[in-house]
Formats: sequence, C-alpha cells, structure tokens
Amino acid sequence: MSLTNYAIEVSNLKKEFNIKKKRHLFKKSNKEKEIFIAVDDINFNVNKGEIFGFLGPNGAGKTTTIKMISTLLRSTSGTILVNGVDVDKNPIDVLKNLGTVLAGERSTYWKLTGRENLEYFAAMNGITGKKAKEKIDYLLNRFNLEKRADETVEKYSTGMKQRVALAKALIADPKILILDEPTSGLDPQSARNLRELILEIKGEGRTVLLTTHYMEEADQLSDRIAIIDHGKIIAMDTPQNLKNSLNKTTMAILELSDWNDEISNKLKSITTLENIHSKFNDDTQRWEIKFHISNGSDTVSRLISSITSQGIKIINFSVEEPTLEDVFINLTGKSLRE
Repeated sequence: MSLTNYAIEVSNLKKEFNIKKKRHLFKKSNKEKEIFIAVDDINFNVNKGEIFGFLGPNGAGKTTTIKMISTLLRSTSGTILVNGVDVDKNPIDVLKNLGTVLAGERSTYWKLTGRENLEYFAAMNGITGKKAKEKIDYLLNRFNLEKRADETVEKYSTGMKQRVALAKALIADPKILILDEPTSGLDPQSARNLRELILEIKGEGRTVLLTTHYMEEADQLSDRIAIIDHGKIIAMDTPQNLKNSLNKTTMAILELSDWNDEISNKLKSITTLENIHSKFNDDTQRWEIKFHISNGSDTVSRLISSITSQGIKIINFSVEEPTLEDVFINLTGKSLRE
C-alpha cells in the first residue's frame, strides 16, 4: 500500500502529437510533420479525499491529461503516479484504483439495459454472484435508475445515461474517480442533481479529479482548482484564493443605450481599464459592457466622461464580486468560452 499523501502526482508531464502537413501539389513526398504540444510540462498533485477541478476552455489540454492519467494515452515525457503507482510501469495496478467517465465517449453499451451494463462491468472487475447483485441493486437505487433498470440505455435521457456511466465507474469501488465534463449537455436540473451526487461521492472519502469549462461548477465543487490554457497550468489554488488574487481590481458592469467603435477605442485608451468585453442583450435591448478597473475614482470619472461625451446614456453602473471567469480573463485576456 502506498504511503503517499497524494492520490495523483503529476510531474513534468508533456504530450506531443505529430501532425502531417498538407501535401504540396508538386512535392513527391508527404513525410513532413509538425508537432502539436497538447500538454506542456505541467505539474500538480491531487490530495486524497479532495475534489480537484481542472478548469480550462475546450482544447486546453484537460482531456489529454486525464487520458494519460487513466492509461488511455502514453505521455511523451514526465511521470504520473496514482496512489504511488507509476502509470507507465504498472497500468493494470493503476486501473484498480480508478473509476473513469470520459466526455464525448460512450462509457456504456446503449443496446444493453442499465442493469445489464452494470452486470457486464461487474463481471469485468471480477464481481459475480450475490455480491454483484447486491452492488448493482444498490447503485441502481442510489442513482435513481431502478424503475427503468431493465430498459435499454439508448432510451434513457442524457442525464440518465450519465448516471449509468457514473454507476459503472463506481462498480469496483475505486478510491479515485475521474470525471471529464460530467455535466456537459445536461439540462440545469440534471446538472444540479449530478453535482449533488459528486459531492456525496467525495463525502465517502473518495478523491475526484473533475474537468470542466463551467466556472460556476468548478467554484461550487472544487477544493482546489488548476486553470489550464494552451497546455500550460497558469494558476492553481482554492477557488476563494484565486478570486482573492483580484482584490486590487474592481469588476464593473455598464448598461448603455448604444455602443460603437469610437467609444470602444476611447475606453481602451484608458490604461486603468482592462479586459473590456461588450455584448448586446436582446432581452433588455441594451449594451452590457464588462471590464476591470485597476484603480478607483479617477478612472470612473474618466470613464463616465468618455461615454457621455459621445451622447451615450448610462442606464446602469454596478460593481460585483470577482468570479473565476474574472480570474481567467485577468490571466489570459479572454473569456473562457472565446
């Protein structure tokens, strides 16, 4: 048994992919390749019993990282230890510690019923007979699947399919659960229910590595968060500490009657205004301008003067507490979903 305090240890992890270049019309050879670095020398540890959030936009390197942790991809370089076991050297032993639900991939067999899926994965993990039946009945009941357990999974809603996948991941009672975008594509109620289940799983003493691009989800669930962008971890701390890092910057929102390039350029010329984002709200028929102010009243005075001098009416001006979205914008200069 490992004596390490960490459930997962990632050191100098890198993953490169060779991409074939487009063939030139008059070249005979098509052997030229270029290297795409999906994960770029990252380091992080996941404590036992915590929910560790891996936050970043699509394509940032989140899924590639967890595929390497869960033995589905080999790293280009670096090391990964799961409960002290080296992923590259002992992948079978690593899998005994993990339950995994990956985004964008079918984690269950849709032509089988929910019960048959769990029976199959129980058998794959050497769980049979009375023990298997008890475990399966418990999981079906726990995830509110018992009434439709004998219907094929293809007839389930997206939320039910995700619950079956989560039950499958828990069938062998793993110490560590890896969840890749678990609420993606779910309606708000189903997403809320699944987040409650994730917190219950943590309450059992399990470790959860959670990838998401939903800021509110990461904030609500995670004990600590690593923000990843372009394959690099650019910040890592508790959600509150990440938000506290912006305590010298005010987050503000303006509602305006109009917006144009001229006023946009004027505001961008004010050096104490940063990360200006504008959008038109169809419901209110107003422009919403969100930005960061790095000092106080002097900036606000210049801001108001610049806007009103253009004949634009300020309908509302509010200041709000920083969010993880603000942290991401401050670190990268862009919104998570851009």
